[in-house]
Amino acid sequence: MSAGGLHTLAVGTDGPRVAFLHGLFGQGRNWTQIAKALAGPDGTGARCLLVDLPDHGRSPWSEEFSYEGYADAVAATLAAAAPGERWVVVGHSLGGKVSMVLTLTHPELVGSLVVVDIAPKDYGDLDRFRGYIDEMQALPLEELTSRSDAEARFRESDPGVKAFLLQNLRRHGDEWSWQANLALVHRDAERGRESRIAGFPALGGRSWDGPVVWLAGAESEYVREPDVAEMRALFPRTRLVTVKGAAHWVHTDAPQVVVETLRRVLAAGPG
Repeated sequence: MSAGGLHTLAVGTDGPRVAFLHGLFGQGRNWTQIAKALAGPDGTGARCLLVDLPDHGRSPWSEEFSYEGYADAVAATLAAAAPGERWVVVGHSLGGKVSMVLTLTHPELVGSLVVVDIAPKDYGDLDRFRGYIDEMQALPLEELTSRSDAEARFRESDPGVKAFLLQNLRRHGDEWSWQANLALVHRDAERGRESRIAGFPALGGRSWDGPVVWLAGAESEYVREPDVAEMRALFPRTRLVTVKGAAHWVHTDAPQVVVETLRRVLAAGPG
């Protein structure tokens, strides 16, 4: 399904509307397990929309990265999927920043916000991702014969990270391609400390007074104590929840905690 220009996957048939925004090199379907748990066995617990952000999954590519541009694309997608309705917006990492910008620039679409393990700040650069970018660009797509061949050639040693990155690899007949816009991410990484993906846009002193749950992994370094003041300057009603035993991929490391947290958000409603 495509709505408002971005590719989406719908889970659930009734209940509150929940939009999930993934991280860098992710796809909407990374949230399928959480969405199915929220929707419940009969699909009436929530109506979830798993969004492929621009330059990811099956969504269109852009020429230049912009958080405002990503937020506008998500806003158009949500408005087309459910005109006049408000959403619980859940965003992880890159998607967490997009969700914050979406909430600040399109507040009419958001009833509640859940930000997962990211802060509204400049992280400096994309050096932590350069190895992944280089590995993906180095894979000889024209020589691949099968997915197992790609897995054997891909040099990432962590099996979880390898599987996560290789989900972006797609076969079209005898040809292979990356769904993620590697050229765009590579150009942004080359900006060094001027990286737009690592940064966070200045939005002219805007703030949003709706309910926000901020999930942080206890084993992650993405959310630090000094970030709390900056987060609450933008979102005064932020409640920080630190998840024990979880690193950056909180929804993978502690899915039940995330599901229970989201159920409470849905039960509380937008107020």
